[in-house]
Amino acid sequence: MKTIGIGFIGAGDIADLHAEAIDSLPGAKLIGLWNRTFEKGAAKAEKFGCKTFSTVQNLLQDEDIGAVFILTNVETHCEYTLLAAAAGKHILVEKPAGSNLEELERMKRAVNKANVKCMPVHNYIYEAGIKRAKTMIQSGKLGDITQFYMMYNIHHADDIRARYPGVIHQILTHHSYTMLYLAGQPKTISCLKHTVNPTLAPQENVAMANIQMQNGTLSHLSASFANDDHAGDPWTCNIKVLGTKGSTRYSYRDWVINEKNGPHSQTYYCYPESIKNTATHFINNVLREGEEPLSSLEDAITCQRIIEACERSVKESIHVNFE
Repeated sequence: MKTIGIGFIGAGDIADLHAEAIDSLPGAKLIGLWNRTFEKGAAKAEKFGCKTFSTVQNLLQDEDIGAVFILTNVETHCEYTLLAAAAGKHILVEKPAGSNLEELERMKRAVNKANVKCMPVHNYIYEAGIKRAKTMIQSGKLGDITQFYMMYNIHHADDIRARYPGVIHQILTHHSYTMLYLAGQPKTISCLKHTVNPTLAPQENVAMANIQMQNGTLSHLSASFANDDHAGDPWTCNIKVLGTKGSTRYSYRDWVINEKNGPHSQTYYCYPESIKNTATHFINNVLREGEEPLSSLEDAITCQRIIEACERSVKESIHVNFE
C-alpha cells in the first residue's frame, strides 16, 4: 500500500482530531505542519511525531506531501487553498470553507484548473447515522419527506462567544450542509436572530431559520450559544427527518463522556468522531479509491448562499426567494 503523506496548515485544537485519524489509518502519514505561531506548531509537531515547517511554501514544496489539511481561521482558507492547488496538492479544508461567495468561487476555479480534489469538512454527513438516514431517504423507506429539523443548544462561555462569529455563520453553516445532504435544495428562506446580553458581544447568539425546500419539505434550523438544554430528551444537538412512512433521529446525547471538551461542558463523543470520520473518508475513499467526496466546494457555495439569505432575511424582515 502506497503511503499518502499529509501536511497540516494550522495546528489548533482541531488538528489533534485530524492527527488522531491519520495515525489510525494504515498507509497514511502526517509528514509535517506549519503554524502561524512557530512555538505552538513545534509543540504540536513533537506531540504528533512529525516535522515543523518554517513557511507554508516550504511545506507545499515537500514532495512527500500529497495532500494538505487547511485548519486555519476561515479568513485564510482561500489564500491557502489557492497556494495548495497551485502546488498540485489535494485539499481538505475546514468549514466554513471560505468567508464569502467570491472566495469560494476563486477556490473552485483554482481546484478545477489544478485537477486536484478539494473537500470541505462538512463533518456531520460522514457520521454513520446520517449516512444511514440518507440511504433510507433514497430508497423510499421514509416515504415522502415532510419535515427536516436540526437544533443546537450548547452554552458557550462569554470569552468564547466573543471571539466567534454569530451562530448564523458558526452553526447554521453546519445545519445548511446537513439539510442539503438529507432534504435537498431550498426554495424560500426566513430567519430571525437574537442577542442575549449584547454588552458581552454584539454577535447574535440565538438564531432560527424556517425554510421551504424545492420539493415541498419544510425545514427548521435553530442554534444557540446562550443556553444548554437540560430538560428531558434535551435538544443539545438533534437532527430529525420525518416522512410519510417513517422517521430518523440523530442526537449528540446518545454518546456522552463526563469530561469538558473545548467550549463544551461535556464531551459529545460523536463530534470528535465525525471529524475523524471525515479525515478517514478523504484519505481512504477520495485519495486512495478516487471516489468523489460527499461534500464539495459547490455545496460550500450553496451553504454560503443560504447563510447570506438568512442574513438578508433578518436585515430586511422578509422571506428570501432562493434561486
